[in-house]
Amino acid sequence: MKLTRTTYIIGLIALNIALDQISKFIVRAYVTPYETTELLGDKFILTNVENSGAFLSLGSDLNPTLKSIFLLLLPIVVLGYITYYIISNKTLDRFAIFGFACIIGGGIANVYDRILYGSVTDFFHIDLGGIFKTGVFNVADMSVMLGMGLLLYSNFITSKKAKQTAHK
Repeated sequence: MKLTRTTYIIGLIALNIALDQISKFIVRAYVTPYETTELLGDKFILTNVENSGAFLSLGSDLNPTLKSIFLLLLPIVVLGYITYYIISNKTLDRFAIFGFACIIGGGIANVYDRILYGSVTDFFHIDLGGIFKTGVFNVADMSVMLGMGLLLYSNFITSKKAKQTAHK
C-alpha cells in the first residue's frame, strides 16, 4: 500500500506530537519538579520545569488576555496555515516537507500543553562550559529547531539548483 503525500505529512506531524507528549508524560510522572539529574556529567542535565511563556519564558509576564492571543490563538492560526500550505503546495521537496512537519508537530505539542496545563513542560538542559549553553527545552522544541534547519537546508539546495539552471 502506497502512502499518499497528505497521509505522510499527517503521519510525520502525529509522530512529532506523540514523541513529545510521551517524553513529557514520563518526565511529569518520574522527575520531581526542579530536581536535576546529570545524564552526561554537568554537561547534559534532566530536570522538570514548567514554562508559562514561550521560548526562554518570553511572554510569561503578559496579562492573561495577551498571553491567550500570543501563546494560543496566534500559534493555532499560524500552524493551521502552515499545515494548509504544505498539503496544498506540491512543489516542496522532501526536506521542506519534513521540516514543516517537525515545526507543526512541535508547535501543536506545545500549544496542547498550554491548553491542558497552562504551561509547557521543559526538561533538557545543555551546558558545555561557556562554549554552548541552552535554556531548558523539550522534544517539541528540538522538533521545531530540526524543522528550521531542514527548511534552511532545503532553501539552500533549491537556490543552488536554481542558480545552476540559470547558468546553463
